[in-house]
Amino acid sequence: MASSIVFTGLHLFKSKKSIKLKTSTRFSDSRQQLSPNSVKCCSTTTTATTEEDTTRRVTVKNGNDSLDICRVLNGMWQTSGGWGRIDRDDAVEAMLRHADAGLSTFDMADHYGPAEDLYGIFINRVRRERPPEYLDKVRGLTKWVPPPVKMTSSYVRESINVSRKRMDVPSLDMLQFHWWDYSNPGYLDALKHLTDLKEEGKIRTVALTNFDTERLQIILENGIPVVSNQVQHSIVDMRPQQKMAELCQLTGVKLITYGTVMGGLLSEKFLDTNIAIPFSGPPLNTPSLQKYKRMVDAWGGWSLFQTLLQTLNKVASKHGVSIPTVAVTYILDQPAVAGSMIGVRLGLSEHILDSNAIFSLVLDEEDVNSIQEVSERGKDLLGVIGDCGDEYRRA
Repeated sequence: MASSIVFTGLHLFKSKKSIKLKTSTRFSDSRQQLSPNSVKCCSTTTTATTEEDTTRRVTVKNGNDSLDICRVLNGMWQTSGGWGRIDRDDAVEAMLRHADAGLSTFDMADHYGPAEDLYGIFINRVRRERPPEYLDKVRGLTKWVPPPVKMTSSYVRESINVSRKRMDVPSLDMLQFHWWDYSNPGYLDALKHLTDLKEEGKIRTVALTNFDTERLQIILENGIPVVSNQVQHSIVDMRPQQKMAELCQLTGVKLITYGTVMGGLLSEKFLDTNIAIPFSGPPLNTPSLQKYKRMVDAWGGWSLFQTLLQTLNKVASKHGVSIPTVAVTYILDQPAVAGSMIGVRLGLSEHILDSNAIFSLVLDEEDVNSIQEVSERGKDLLGVIGDCGDEYRRA
């Protein structure tokens, strides 16, 4: 494997034609193992030609590896089924509208239904119909979620080639790696092979998705130059600020967050509702709504969640924006956070204006204190369900 950062001291879809802040808990011994004097990665705002670009985009970086992304990412989990049938042509048109509006970073995965295929169609439309400088700002971030089998070089290479072919790109902008079983150390082998592919130009940056603080530290100590870790993070779920953010600030690895609007629960739609009464409120009819309702229950229940929504609504009304805009801005302002995901139901609904409002919203001290006060009334989710990045494990 080529040299990397070393720390010292240590599918199918339907088309029209075919009829679809409080940091208190410290991680163990990390300050002793990862010295502040070590070589480390960093995140800086990209050199931009306009003031808007400096607030909209950020660069995640580790050593010589870097990638600038939009701070609000278009999450494509919603193309995988469960949110409504995705029509290919409508979806690609919606992707173009998002990119035209400056929301030009798309996050997907090998198992998100047709997501990678849609990106391939979209990027070819961009190549044909948009100028080169437009293409330069488009980013396609994908994930590889393999079974925990033996990670040979050929297996890793073949798997990544599938995504490159589906997305129709010579090099993946970012490959975010997930591993099911921490007791199987094969994740280190996989990451070393991914780093080799990066050195060959098949991948621009290597990153993680849903790794906990302990394993992130192990990966960095093994000299693997990851630039970011994608984890669940919202006003309800502040676990990343208890352990993960401290390690990220020490090493420069950045966080990309998902679940930041909790599948839509953090919105006006659920304000002043009582879903305990049948048919009295909006249905929890998508996988994301059901997932994040369980987080609400673990955190403090629906009554406390209503208090949070009322607080967010007050802040939103004060600034003339929506509740989701406030919720995402609050997380983007947290330490170590480079970007936050907003799920897109391509061709079915979109929130481009709300998403773009995030870049101009500035929360003042009164706003932050009021939100934090309600957030901290909930249970300590670190103690209830464990560290962030540990959601999807076959214990």
